[in-house]
Amino acid sequence: MKVIITDCDHTSIDIEKKIFNEANLEFELKQCKTEEDLINQCKDGDIFINQYAPITRKVMEKLPNLKMVVRYGVGVNNVDIGGATDLGIQICNVPDYGTNEVADQAIAMMMALVRKVVIMNKYTKEVKWDYTHSIPIKRNSEMTVGVVGLGRIGCNFAQKAHYLGFNIIGYDPYYKEKEETKYIIPATIDEIIKKSDIISIHCPLDGNKNLFDATAFKCMKKTAYIINVSRGGIINEKDLDEALTNKEIAGAALDCVEFEPMMPTSPLLKHENLIISPHMGWYSEEAALELKHKVAEEAVRFASGERVHYPVNKLK
Repeated sequence: MKVIITDCDHTSIDIEKKIFNEANLEFELKQCKTEEDLINQCKDGDIFINQYAPITRKVMEKLPNLKMVVRYGVGVNNVDIGGATDLGIQICNVPDYGTNEVADQAIAMMMALVRKVVIMNKYTKEVKWDYTHSIPIKRNSEMTVGVVGLGRIGCNFAQKAHYLGFNIIGYDPYYKEKEETKYIIPATIDEIIKKSDIISIHCPLDGNKNLFDATAFKCMKKTAYIINVSRGGIINEKDLDEALTNKEIAGAALDCVEFEPMMPTSPLLKHENLIISPHMGWYSEEAALELKHKVAEEAVRFASGERVHYPVNKLK
């Protein structure tokens, strides 16, 4: 079988190369961006390792050799899962490589918002030394954090926020209480929106597009913050811009946006109370190495006829 890395912005693919060479698997690196790129350049690929290129039904139907796609990362929103299943193509991801890193990114963003670190850094450097510009700041134990999505990352974040003294409520339609997560008080999404001082998003995009829109922002506390380290599109960015402009919420922090990279002309960038980072929550040196190992090893397992570890779809 031949492996094609359809696209990759990493500085090196030495790890993948070593694993494929040891398995005697032929492989090739492309830099496909469009459906046409994939169709024209990847005709002889049996297994794709994919970062951003769109794996649509059209692409899969035009590539009869394709048997498997492994995503660099957790999300699979650039892959037509239903189409792949219909065509008998196995889709895999890596759901467990950056759990601590993403949760830590949300914690860092939360603390920067509630302690007004970014605003006060700018004010102190550019205006004067005066803590009163930060008023009001509340004690952690007086605030409620609403966690939307209680999978690996959401629970990791909730645990860390709990240790910092916050009160935790959580929403996830699939959540089952465990002894070690008893501190999470289950809530509806409406209760999360209305009761939380901080909302942290950890749910998938699928089924949750525009979950936080103008209606949601109007129901949030005017002193509340919202954080998204999951997927762009869960927050309606036009509505977020209006909510920040109209002071309907106190601030926001985003590690992802609907269309990446974010354009420098985005109206969101004008807001002093918006913290933004370039979808880097997954990253640490250790997580990056783990991701590369796991995608390559999953491809080798499939090529060898072994059971895959991280199937996204179930084939007949």
